[in-house]
Amino acid sequence: MTDRGDVAGDSGGTGTGVTDSAALAGALRKAVRGDVGFDVTARALVTMDASNYRRVPLGVVAPRDADDVAAVLEVCRERGVPVVARGGGTSIAGQATGTGVVLDFTRHMTALVELDPGSRTAVVQPGLVLDRLQEAAAPHGLRFGPDPSTHSRCTLGGMIGNNSCGSHSVAWGTTADSVRELSVITARGRRLRLGQGWAGAPDGLRELAEGELARLRTGFPDLPRRISGYALDALLPEKGADVARSFCGSEGTLGILTEAVVRLVDNPRARALAVLAYADESAAAEAAAGLLPLGPLTVEGMAADLVPAGAGLPRGGAWLFVETGGETPDAARARAREIVRAADVVDSLVVTDPAAQRVLWRIREDAAGTATRMPDGSEAWPGWEDCAVPPARLGGYLRDFRALLAAHGLRGTPYGHFGDGCIHVRIDFDLLTEAGVGRFRRFSEELADLVVAHGGSLSGEHGDGQARAELLPRMYGAETVRLFERAKAVWDPDDLLNPGMLVRPARLDENLRFAVLPRRPVDVAFAYPDDGGDFRAAVRRCVGVAKCRTATAAGPAVMCPSFRATGEEEHSTRGRARLLHEMLAGDLVTDGWRSPEVLDALDLCLSCKGCRSDCPAGVDMATYKAEFLHHHYAHRRRPAAHHSMGRLPEWLRWASRTHLAPLLNTLASVRPLAALGKHLAGIAPERDIPLLAPRTFTTWWHRRDRTTPGATTLGPASGPAPVAHPTAASASTDTSVPTAASTPTPASAPPPGTLVVLWPDTFTEHLSPSVGRAAVRVLEAAGLRVALPPTLLPRGGAIGDGRTRSAAALLTARRARVCCGLTYVSTGQLDRARTVLRRTLDLMEPVLRAGAPVVVLEPSCAAALRTDLPELLPDDPRAARLSAAVLTLAETLERHAPHWTPPAVDRPVAGQTHCHQHAVLGDSPDRRLRAAAGLTGELSGGCCGLAGNFGFEKGHFEVSRACAEDQLLPSVRQAAEDTVILADGYSCRTQLDQLAGVRGRHLAEVLAQALDGTGGAR
Repeated sequence: MTDRGDVAGDSGGTGTGVTDSAALAGALRKAVRGDVGFDVTARALVTMDASNYRRVPLGVVAPRDADDVAAVLEVCRERGVPVVARGGGTSIAGQATGTGVVLDFTRHMTALVELDPGSRTAVVQPGLVLDRLQEAAAPHGLRFGPDPSTHSRCTLGGMIGNNSCGSHSVAWGTTADSVRELSVITARGRRLRLGQGWAGAPDGLRELAEGELARLRTGFPDLPRRISGYALDALLPEKGADVARSFCGSEGTLGILTEAVVRLVDNPRARALAVLAYADESAAAEAAAGLLPLGPLTVEGMAADLVPAGAGLPRGGAWLFVETGGETPDAARARAREIVRAADVVDSLVVTDPAAQRVLWRIREDAAGTATRMPDGSEAWPGWEDCAVPPARLGGYLRDFRALLAAHGLRGTPYGHFGDGCIHVRIDFDLLTEAGVGRFRRFSEELADLVVAHGGSLSGEHGDGQARAELLPRMYGAETVRLFERAKAVWDPDDLLNPGMLVRPARLDENLRFAVLPRRPVDVAFAYPDDGGDFRAAVRRCVGVAKCRTATAAGPAVMCPSFRATGEEEHSTRGRARLLHEMLAGDLVTDGWRSPEVLDALDLCLSCKGCRSDCPAGVDMATYKAEFLHHHYAHRRRPAAHHSMGRLPEWLRWASRTHLAPLLNTLASVRPLAALGKHLAGIAPERDIPLLAPRTFTTWWHRRDRTTPGATTLGPASGPAPVAHPTAASASTDTSVPTAASTPTPASAPPPGTLVVLWPDTFTEHLSPSVGRAAVRVLEAAGLRVALPPTLLPRGGAIGDGRTRSAAALLTARRARVCCGLTYVSTGQLDRARTVLRRTLDLMEPVLRAGAPVVVLEPSCAAALRTDLPELLPDDPRAARLSAAVLTLAETLERHAPHWTPPAVDRPVAGQTHCHQHAVLGDSPDRRLRAAAGLTGELSGGCCGLAGNFGFEKGHFEVSRACAEDQLLPSVRQAAEDTVILADGYSCRTQLDQLAGVRGRHLAEVLAQALDGTGGAR
């Protein structure tokens, strides 16, 4: 049994005091073998799901088996404590939150117990993630039919609790259609095996149903997506008296699921995707029902509001994604073309390439997150996420729905399962003010009436929860709702299981998660431009869709490496966002910016920025972490690693000025001295200290500058030469960027091209100067002129203004270096980062005035200049200008040397796209450059795990190595002998060297070697 910490004093809103909580925790620890967590962190992580609601539980238990579940129910029943079952926590109606004990099935009860291809069934535990079942079934040509967009993290237990559906429901139905038998434990401890023919029915259920046959036959709308309420009509004799089916969608209010037998279906060998374009969403909706007789696998709808620019869809204002299957690609394609011919469309596209199909499906799957922001950046929320009407009435319903939105001054972007008449939408409710919440209630009541008027269901996929259960009488009438209450009493007479859901529900405008946040913005260092400068709004971005909880990486995705390494919610992006939310709320996490719980959760955040691009809602945890560390350590002693690695540029410049690199390298090779140094610097003992280059990049440049005809400089304020006392002669030289005409050109060189400024980042300068030398070789071969940034600052005034020429100013100038501030930002030293960045902007004045592109070779430094710089100095217009000037090597060649042909390397590649490149910079130009050079193959996604200072810090080595083992190291081990190992980031190259003994190369090095005829040897 694992104890996760001390009992917290907060009662969680149940009225149970500290003593009772302590007694409850103690009793549970004695009774179960699983994990028991009553500490602040454990509770904070489950206060919310993906809904608008928040409840603070007393504690969390992760049971190991059914006996643990029974023990928890017994302990809680004796004390009258509610129990809530929780899977992936992606429910959007509030049903995965509660004030008692939360059962977390995602830690231990995750097994695929059995898969029988012959009977096409599988036996699963409730915490099994859907994708794991699909992966196991795929080799047998089988799959589980329902597939919600959260398939990479939703659990089978959660799907059964909500009767989930997904995009393929037009072909394979809902989860209830795929359930054979269910093993459940009731609140009073009875173990039941539910199935057809009244199998497993609790005492009194049959009598209840048989006494209400007329109501069961007439009181339930006949819809493919009727999820609201209890499915009591499944108990009708003509429907097989199926107790298991009637249990589906009960949202954990009737019993606790411990095992399920589910049905599998044939998985088509080949698929094609017909993308049908229509003028608007109503036209697409009206066309959807007419396609159903053609037997499609999906009929999904999206409007232009949710489709990113450049998505490659056919022209139109809305689209249907209609998937077809077949035994062969030709058969699937033929069926897709048949659907195109039958559809009256504006335009169409048939996609047969599986990779291209996945790209399009990702747009649809990410809509649950992207829809949380309106086109103007304002917030939108669930609450009316999945109403369903008869498919033939969908077009009319959408028109009425749009009219109702307009009448209330609201906006939303419908999308979803058009073939089943089920619509998802996030609406820009104001849930922060009393007036806004009042409008939310009025709209909800009127929309419920509208759905019923169209013969629909308040929920068509995700259940009622707190969001809609209050309105069930409008759909079913008072008598049927009383029947639901009677059914609940048969199963759970003590009302211990998820009380307040489905029957006797809480009001839909109570327990809103925003109500606890501070009313005024908090003071922050970053600008948060996409959130109106409001850190509260930034934290609210996490709506709980939990894409960060994907256990296995797919394709180029990065998020969330620490969760994949640990499997712990607190080390996911969502978990950290939840803790920050509770920090702002202040009633559970009570220490604010000083919170040790938040610090511990953020400690394993690699600041990879993967969530910035991979999170559909655009959460940027790297920035939030830097913000938190800035406040947490204000006027406090910082860890040694913040001084040793956070101020790395200063130490390396000092070593360079004092010419101590050879001595330091020698000392680092003496094991006892290295161990002492690592201990004092807060560096992991498992790490080797990287060696300093014997000659810095700018030293090489300066010597080359003196001997190479036509080398470009930026006057006395440029170049790396150590200018301690500028001469009067140099003082007369203009400090502005030279023009092409002022620069001599060697006879053998191509005509003068664009001047580019090569950024000498700390890593290239002191640790990997070969990358800088290679970049100069490549840029010049492409016909570009290369310069370095200025290095002189006056003691008073900006010498970089392009006008200062006085000898006095130059004689009193001090030497300085440009720096992106990355190491200061990643350790939360934001005041120091701003100072460094202002100095950098002063130095870069002539470059900015000339409009020269700035080539940055280190992806993390380029990302810092692109994003952190303007967000830390939002009032300095130079920050935005420098951010816009920053280019990667590939971007520079593509934009400024478009006619240059790179040398033919003609080798396969392996390695990893830098996480910051993926998240901030984009790698499309790099892909095109590699293709032009004959570098074939794909780089892996994920994060190398070193991530700057992270992997060097004491206590991080094992997680760092686990991150590398996720994708990077396997891709390198599996590479053929002649493969070029690409790693543009210094951290990535260091990780490869230290963990695999493999030398990775920057793309510039590979191209330069090919130019020189030495190839790109591994």
